[in-house]
Amino acid sequence: MAEKKIRIQYYRSAIATPVKHKLIVKGLGFTRLNQIVERVDNDSVRGMVKAIPHLVRIVQ
Repeated sequence: MAEKKIRIQYYRSAIATPVKHKLIVKGLGFTRLNQIVERVDNDSVRGMVKAIPHLVRIVQ
């Protein structure tokens, strides 16, 4: 059975954010703005997204 995936878009810059937020962006695998990555939909990834909702969005 294939695991569920979640698509996340990095749409706002993390320049003026706390270091923890920058580390979360890096941990999700983002390297540039407006990038969309696909991650496994589990509690840890959901928690990372929930910590920085002002920087990322979930796309369909």
